[in-house]
Amino acid sequence: MSRQVLRSGTSIGANLAEATGAQSLADFIAKFSIALKEAYETRYWLEILEATKYLHPDDFASLLADVNELIAMLNRSILTNKGKLFGGNFPNS
Repeated sequence: MSRQVLRSGTSIGANLAEATGAQSLADFIAKFSIALKEAYETRYWLEILEATKYLHPDDFASLLADVNELIAMLNRSILTNKGKLFGGNFPNS
């Protein structure tokens, strides 16, 4: 399970790095959206690790706060850029 956290956690950074070279705003949003999905997956694996007592509750709380903050930032960035792309009239997904 810890390897899953490593994979999904590092995938967030890889997709954000790819976003810097995006070919369009839509491509940029797509990369951020993938990073967001990976952040949700990372949170899931952290919850499993805590539930199985693999993580100390204090460590879990700290990591959970970090991943939740990252999820919030990615969501805001995606919504902001969708607003630019669609002129404020965009679908929720």
